[in-house]
Amino acid sequence: MRLLCALVLATLLALPAIAANPKVDLKTDLGTIRVELYADKAPVTVENFLGYVDSGFYNGVIFHRVIPGFMAQTGGLTFDFQKKETGEPIANESANGLPNTRGTLAMARHSSPDSATSQFFINLSNNSHLDASEDKPGYTVFGKVIEGMEVVEKIAAEPQGLYRAYPNAPNVPVRILEAKRRDGTAQNPQSKEG
Repeated sequence: MRLLCALVLATLLALPAIAANPKVDLKTDLGTIRVELYADKAPVTVENFLGYVDSGFYNGVIFHRVIPGFMAQTGGLTFDFQKKETGEPIANESANGLPNTRGTLAMARHSSPDSATSQFFINLSNNSHLDASEDKPGYTVFGKVIEGMEVVEKIAAEPQGLYRAYPNAPNVPVRILEAKRRDGTAQNPQSKEG
């Protein structure tokens, strides 16, 4: 019996540790936003997001659509409002049971449910109208702000209206200076550009 227990223990120790939900720091011009990702509920979306993080794609993008009391969107435009080249669109995972509540991260998309690429938003309030239902697809929630929601609120409080093509962009662009995994490990970093 002791030998069996020793073998089981040795086998368990040899297995890779089950990783907790990945955490990512989004260092912005106004402070750092730390997010936790729900790979168990939105595996395709989290893998896609981490691919962009690991490749450095998000470094330098701006919050280009900020609607106070609703959401703050980022992940696709440079400081001078140029669209970055993205990877292929991913499948919509909005029926995963995660609601669009204050502080959650969700994928931005076009009218087609499976059109999300790199852009995402942080909900500034409970936005249940963005959730999936039997008659409509929703916006995939894949994570939540666990530190720095006050930074998101600062972004939402920035004056807007200077840029005619982007009237909901802050007048002084707010950038993600660096997006990186909290544990510092990048897995299979590949460029999502070009």
